[in-house]
Amino acid sequence: MATKKITNKIATIFRCESKGRENHTVVADLDGTLLVGRSSFPYFALVAFDVGGILRLILLLLASPLAGFLYYFVSESAGIRVLIFATFAGVKVSAIKSAASAVLPKYYSEDVHPETWRVFSSCGRKCVLTANPRIMVEPFLKNHMDVDIVLGTEISSYKGIATGLVARPGVLVERNKAMALRKVFDRETIPDIGIGDRRTDLPFMKLCKERYIVPSKPAVAPVPTEMLPKPVIFHDGRLVQKPTPLMALLIVLWFPFAVLLSLIRILVGSISPITLVYYILWLFGCPYEVKGTPPRGRGVVLVCSHRTVIDPVYVSGVMRKMTMAIAYSVSSFTEFLSPIKIARVTRNREEDAKIIKKILDKGEYLVMCPEGTTCREPYLLRFSSLFAELTDQIVPVAISVKTSMFYATTARGYKWLDPVFWFMNPFPKYEIKFLEQLPIDQTCSGGKSRHEVANNVQEMIAKTLNYKCTNLTRRDKYRALVGTDGLVGQKPTAVS
Repeated sequence: MATKKITNKIATIFRCESKGRENHTVVADLDGTLLVGRSSFPYFALVAFDVGGILRLILLLLASPLAGFLYYFVSESAGIRVLIFATFAGVKVSAIKSAASAVLPKYYSEDVHPETWRVFSSCGRKCVLTANPRIMVEPFLKNHMDVDIVLGTEISSYKGIATGLVARPGVLVERNKAMALRKVFDRETIPDIGIGDRRTDLPFMKLCKERYIVPSKPAVAPVPTEMLPKPVIFHDGRLVQKPTPLMALLIVLWFPFAVLLSLIRILVGSISPITLVYYILWLFGCPYEVKGTPPRGRGVVLVCSHRTVIDPVYVSGVMRKMTMAIAYSVSSFTEFLSPIKIARVTRNREEDAKIIKKILDKGEYLVMCPEGTTCREPYLLRFSSLFAELTDQIVPVAISVKTSMFYATTARGYKWLDPVFWFMNPFPKYEIKFLEQLPIDQTCSGGKSRHEVANNVQEMIAKTLNYKCTNLTRRDKYRALVGTDGLVGQKPTAVS
């Protein structure tokens, strides 16, 4: 009811002119305004699961009814305090910052309000006011939305550990929002546009020259992510879907069964002959979709797009033949359980070339993922050209995966859990397409440079999958998510 009364007095965002705003300053709320969604619970849940696993998610889920009651019947501030305490209490501040930088941007970017973004993006200077903790929202807003100023609730900490309490002046709602805005903008630099979605936004909106409300109806579809200033290519965290309260409950209920199911799938798959893995995975709810014809011959290199650590196992299962895979930083646990042989490489080009050449000389089928690391989004990272200079028997293999609950890759977590999380999905699916072997005239033996061959294979796989080629590398991924170059033993630094 409150929103309807406001709408009667203040124009809706649909009536705001966006042309000629290059020199204007815009101030907007976040939930329900810059974002389509009006609930911040999913983002707290993402952080909770990332920093504390399933137990922290359970705690947040148990606290959410109390938070909802306080929010609607006491105050917005009281409800948010409960969510902050359940999510952050006892957690390292560095872990919260890491989750905010590596996990949340993907989900925020998929929920941007089209009409607010139309106006917001047209302005030269941008400010966001939010009741959410600033530590959660700032990486997305500054790194992906080109926001200049982020004003949010500050959390308290002691010796680098979050207390779960809120620092002064408290949760940024109503008058606290207005006070925060006054500290940044004086009377001479008063913001041109103020955008909100509820009664509690009125105090800060009154400080702006123009005011617009974002109504909850009609429902709108979020902005396509490719229209945002910086698309999210790299992201981390284990949860595939944004955890609404219902989805969070399903995750909690499924989790113990998922762990048991995963262990059974891994145990049975690891001890089964490779000729039977294809059928066993189908039997245990892990379907394949296979297109093209697996290669025949000796010393063939299967060049694959890289989606999870078990790509080579699935390729071997489809071929029903033992293959050899090369790996740089695969965990000992994963190597122990693998039903196929794994050769470790060093990232020393000369040494790695000797290792690969030796495998090919034995006539082995060699599975290679020249991206060097996994990418979850529909992009292909730059292909290393090492494979191209060692053989002319090259078969591109386009691999994609579909999961519904958990991601099976990580840059910041425990890599040995990657296959565990893959098999924790109810029905994880692999889609594999074998392309035609490269003709001789498209290899180095036919006069092509190794870079030309690598780029050609990358483009062939990208076209098959409808992905985009990039020049990004493993180093770019780890710098974005962890703050390192992706070298084994290198300690993480703060991710900006």
